Amino acid sequence: MNRHLVSVLALTLVVAALPASAQDARVEAARKEGKVVWYTSLALSSSEKVAKLFEAAYPGVGVEVHRTGSQRILQRVMQELQANLKLVDVIHTSDAGHFVLLKDKKLLLKYTPAGVDVFPPGFKDRDGYYYGLRATVNVIAYNSKIISAAEAPRTWKDLLDPKWKGRLVTAHPGYSGVIATHVLALVHLYGWDYWKQLAQNRLMLVQSAVDPSGVVASGERPVAVNGGDYTFYQTKKKGNPVEIVYPKEGVPLVISPSAIAAGAPHPNAAKLFTDFTFSKEVQQVLADTEGLYTGHPEVTYPTDKPKLGDLRLLPADPDELEKRNEEIKKRFVEFFGA
Repeated sequence: MNRHLVSVLALTLVVAALPASAQDARVEAARKEGKVVWYTSLALSSSEKVAKLFEAAYPGVGVEVHRTGSQRILQRVMQELQANLKLVDVIHTSDAGHFVLLKDKKLLLKYTPAGVDVFPPGFKDRDGYYYGLRATVNVIAYNSKIISAAEAPRTWKDLLDPKWKGRLVTAHPGYSGVIATHVLALVHLYGWDYWKQLAQNRLMLVQSAVDPSGVVASGERPVAVNGGDYTFYQTKKKGNPVEIVYPKEGVPLVISPSAIAAGAPHPNAAKLFTDFTFSKEVQQVLADTEGLYTGHPEVTYPTDKPKLGDLRLLPADPDELEKRNEEIKKRFVEFFGA
């Protein structure tokens, strides 16, 4: 299966949009560069899977994966820039506002991956600097060994019930772009008062949007008030007692962009890697094995996941995310104390 998939991926990319001779020249140039450096907020297991597929398709071009939270990636990129260090090739976070900022500061290379013209508008920067690599929705999840389906919270406001005091976990918008987007979406629905009330239930605080799934699976806190649905989906697939709730009043949609750094030290490898990650085959892998949504119209989804069209989506405006980033982090700390 894996070997077959890799050969399909390699074949697909050799016959990609570029003429064969240009594609061969790019592969040769990427091999001379030797590697691509990828800063990503995609869960480590998922990002390593993408890296291995690329390395198998393009022997001689390694992928150096640096996985951390979205806010730390931005911080790192800005610090490196101030020190005049050009270390990163491809930047991928879950806070679309970061890409508004990076584009404004002229830190992104204008590059359009092959095939993205068919992606929906929400997955494309109108100026061609960044594109949505993947998407997730934020959900509620619970441990089915501890909480019955009848008792489980079904709406965002159900989480405000005092019976959940000391039993909830949340990830942090100061670390995670997925959660910054989530916080803003619920502020649009209910105002800051929602978060102030929720904080009364003394939540356990974790960092990444990946973290609540492990906390719920272990039963340390039986209910997660947020987290990317793909992380709960993967945890459940491994046999853990985790159930996912998609609240009817809407689920925050988090589109996670990818872009090439303006000063990329390995520009040919960066372009090759970007084309690879946006190919239908890799986008299908993200849907099949990782439980993610994508912008590729030909990708099909596992039958045990709802289609995006079946959900009421609460999208975020990247410009607003960028403008309100500090406010989101500050108010969250004010209510939750950390």
